[in-house]
Amino acid sequence: MAWMLLACGLVMMVEGLAYILAPSLIEKVLEVLRSLPESARRQFGALVLVAGLILIWLAFQIGLPRSL
Repeated sequence: MAWMLLACGLVMMVEGLAYILAPSLIEKVLEVLRSLPESARRQFGALVLVAGLILIWLAFQIGLPRSL
């Protein structure tokens, strides 16, 4: 459960920083995403999901403790 809280907190921090530092860029990115076909958005989502899983796997490989 601690890992889930940590992960959610990190995601919220990154999202918050994006909105604080570049709110107009977020609007532009959302416009671009709206213009993409649904299949392209699904492929992009799958790519981000796989990249996240790889990062988690790498963190455990370099010695991230398995419990907090």
